[in-house]
Amino acid sequence: MIHEIISVGPLQCNCSIIGDEHTREAMVIDPGDDIDDVLAIVRKHNLQVKQILVTHAHIDHVGGAMKLRAATGAPLLLNQNDYALLKMLDVQAAWIGVPAPGKVEIDHSISTGETVTAGSHTANILHTPGHTEGSVCLYFPAEKKLIAGDTLFAGSIGRTDLPGGSMQKIMQSLRETVLALPDETIVVPGHGPLTTIGEERESNPFLIKS
Repeated sequence: MIHEIISVGPLQCNCSIIGDEHTREAMVIDPGDDIDDVLAIVRKHNLQVKQILVTHAHIDHVGGAMKLRAATGAPLLLNQNDYALLKMLDVQAAWIGVPAPGKVEIDHSISTGETVTAGSHTANILHTPGHTEGSVCLYFPAEKKLIAGDTLFAGSIGRTDLPGGSMQKIMQSLRETVLALPDETIVVPGHGPLTTIGEERESNPFLIKS
């Protein structure tokens, strides 16, 4: 598996470029900004982007998606429960002081039970509401790798005080879905350093059972 992670935009969102080293098919997850840098990695590995996935509709994760879609022709995938947040991108842009990205058009909704592929690499979609209503994680079972969006971080969890957030829902998503994954699963959060499910189960203050 080709997997490069770059921090994009003013909030340093972790954007993942995942490709198959044989077929050169790829997916890009959370292209929030700095699309020229994303495309440079795509070209470096001679990849063909087949789909663009957004874990949730906050501007730091979706802001560059339409530019990447225009450059690659790949469809844009997001859970439909976050479509309302897409209509607030100008408001979101004002929150963090960046230009509004314009209208974002989603090609397909994704949810639990569906899979996405980049060549031979397959990810299961896990709908994990809480940070937003439509938050999803992508789990690659063969590689034991989780692209967690802003649901889980090293030592923390996603904030729930923004529109669509719910502490009750994020804790349910974490306990019933995310922590059901193997301890050795590598977690790529939406921001910050990588971690593992086992590490978070043992040391994350939000997840330790009292």
